[in-house]
Amino acid sequence: MQTPSLLAYDPDLHAALLADYCLMAGEGERLLVAGGQEATPLLRAVTRALLTRGARPVPRVDYPGQDEDFAELASDAVLDAAHAADLADVDALDGSLRVLTPMPGHAVDAARRARLMAARAPVAAARARKKWSLTLYPTAHAAAQAGMTPEGFGDFVMRAMFLDRPDPVAAWGEVRAMQARIIERLSRADVVRLEAPGTDLTLRVGGRTWANSDGRRNMPSGEVFTGPLEDSAEGVVTFTVAAEYQGQVVRGARLEFRGGLVVDASAEEGEAVLHAALDTDPGARRLGELGVGTNSGIQVPTGNILFDEKIGGTVHLAIGKSYPETGGVNASAVHWDLITDLRTGGRLSLDGEVVQENGQFLI
Repeated sequence: MQTPSLLAYDPDLHAALLADYCLMAGEGERLLVAGGQEATPLLRAVTRALLTRGARPVPRVDYPGQDEDFAELASDAVLDAAHAADLADVDALDGSLRVLTPMPGHAVDAARRARLMAARAPVAAARARKKWSLTLYPTAHAAAQAGMTPEGFGDFVMRAMFLDRPDPVAAWGEVRAMQARIIERLSRADVVRLEAPGTDLTLRVGGRTWANSDGRRNMPSGEVFTGPLEDSAEGVVTFTVAAEYQGQVVRGARLEFRGGLVVDASAEEGEAVLHAALDTDPGARRLGELGVGTNSGIQVPTGNILFDEKIGGTVHLAIGKSYPETGGVNASAVHWDLITDLRTGGRLSLDGEVVQENGQFLI
């Protein structure tokens, strides 16, 4: 059997999907287009696409290691407070696109990085009140993290966004409809129980809203999520997929909850990073999100949360900030997604009824 040829990454196709489907760019809208300099082909393609649609793009390019430099070298005054002009700049935008540009970083004290994130929280919150979208440019470093060649990773990214289809927007419509059916059942539940090796956790979600992540805000996507009741988490969860926080890897994280609060935390690797995240502010020790991945086209972890949290048959829990549209009220500078895989011996139950086993929905 002939092996299918790899699909070359095409920044122009990517940009058109972002401009029309994700940002829904309108005439005269002032839209931030931000990412690392390695992503220049996509940043340029998006800027050009927005210009041809009558929008006012605001391109901003970061150099590699920029955030690390701020965290490492900033004075206390700069590290701990955003400037008023930063908020005014967001107020003058109609929306924003952030392009993740994975590159090698250098280690910086985790506590200082947490302080920088806390200082930027008001700016991030202001940006979140406008329309926004997040995507990734397939760098060579991202390919290496995923254990793929650059060409193979480019093919993976294109297919994950349905850019191998004649009508990617229609394909995302199919995802939306499938997830709506799942949400119909989830919305009737109160108590959610997660069971897997090293995990037995219960949460309450009654009265909260489930969001249908259909690619508009995350490209690619494929998940449904909500904000659990802030004081409801009870039990233990072990995260079996490695996660990155502020450029540092955490593996085998384990959290114990009582009354919704993390009372014990450990990790096989990166434990100091885990504790620094939890100590960022009081809200970082509570959950802001419960998400269920539905994208069967993403089967293996890549080392990047934009893809990994969408893996069909996984669930993810975010410590920290809730998304207001779910009804969650937890406030924090942190929103960090951590993933556990239910595909080998895991179960998800709603009010005592098993609705997903070994990663397969039974509804």
